[in-house]
Amino acid sequence: MNTFFNYLEENKELIKEDLLKLIQSESPSRNKQKVDECGRVLTEVFQKRLFGNWKLESFEQEAAGDHLLFQLEEPSEKPRILYLSHFDTVWDTGVLPIVEKGTDLYGPGVFDMKAGLLSSVWSVRALQQEIQELPFSPVFLFTSDEEVGSETSRPLIEKVASTCDAVLVMEPPVSGSFALKTERKGVGRYTLQVKGVSAHAGNHHEDGVNAILELSKQIVELEKLTDYEKGTTVNVGVVKGGTSSNVVAAFAEADIDFRVTTYEEAEKLIKTIESLQPFNPAAELTLSGELNRPPMEKSAQSEALYQKALIAGNRLGIDIKEAKAGGGSDGNFTAALGIPTLDGLGIPGDGPHALHEHIQFAQFTQRCAFISELCLEIAKK
Repeated sequence: MNTFFNYLEENKELIKEDLLKLIQSESPSRNKQKVDECGRVLTEVFQKRLFGNWKLESFEQEAAGDHLLFQLEEPSEKPRILYLSHFDTVWDTGVLPIVEKGTDLYGPGVFDMKAGLLSSVWSVRALQQEIQELPFSPVFLFTSDEEVGSETSRPLIEKVASTCDAVLVMEPPVSGSFALKTERKGVGRYTLQVKGVSAHAGNHHEDGVNAILELSKQIVELEKLTDYEKGTTVNVGVVKGGTSSNVVAAFAEADIDFRVTTYEEAEKLIKTIESLQPFNPAAELTLSGELNRPPMEKSAQSEALYQKALIAGNRLGIDIKEAKAGGGSDGNFTAALGIPTLDGLGIPGDGPHALHEHIQFAQFTQRCAFISELCLEIAKK
């Protein structure tokens, strides 16, 4: 049996202890105090489990939680492998209980993605325990605002990733198939505001310009941009406007989400959305937003990294698969820079952002050992 797997299996109770600490320290993205408390718990776990002289850098934020970067103090010419994770979650505190059902562990952020984050730490611990010297230089970046768009962490992610030879994104694998993610859609987010003219709905209806009516026509046009064959979707998910049923609405607003598989398609869609014109010339449109995450397109670099994953999986008897994902991750940023990136390396389970969020804890040691083997394979370059 694989030596990394054996070591991790022998320590699975310590692993569970660490994992429970992380998920008990709830970390809703918008609650800086809670996220920073979780960051302190994470730092304690990291320093307790890994050997060597590690340099910790905390990147303080005003509203978001602080981002954490760990790397070895000693400079090295060895390949640098970045373990990329986030420790914020979508859950408000107290919403989701922590429950064990058989070998499954339920809790806020356990699947997305505290288990995957922890497996990166324990994968290096297993390597440190079982081999004399690491043939690569591990870099850990733990960010605090991925679930709300990575606005403050993106520049840091891109800066750190640019110094590395490979990026392993510790997001969970595809539910059911456990497939790794070699392609992800790009994500665009826009807000469309319409300014009309208010008027009494009974006495002076003809004097008004109904912002809601104008917005409804714009929504119809936006939804037409969806093209399933290209993998392009446009969704208007939040709409608000007006003040009273007896007043012609002077204001309306819609939040727009779009997903694309290629940067070329993103550019076309952005051009179309940003060129919207009012149907009623008396209405005014204001648009704000951007391509929040570029698409993670399949590249020769990511394919080479995936081939190394196949070799590593074979050594452990794991049938490694790949898949496309509709959601974005921080791996979208690193892949767009041309850095070999592999996503979905976390722990199998199900229920991201859902009440049944859980991991299959029985899979932890094998998947964690797989990360150890993959890093050794990457270091052979």
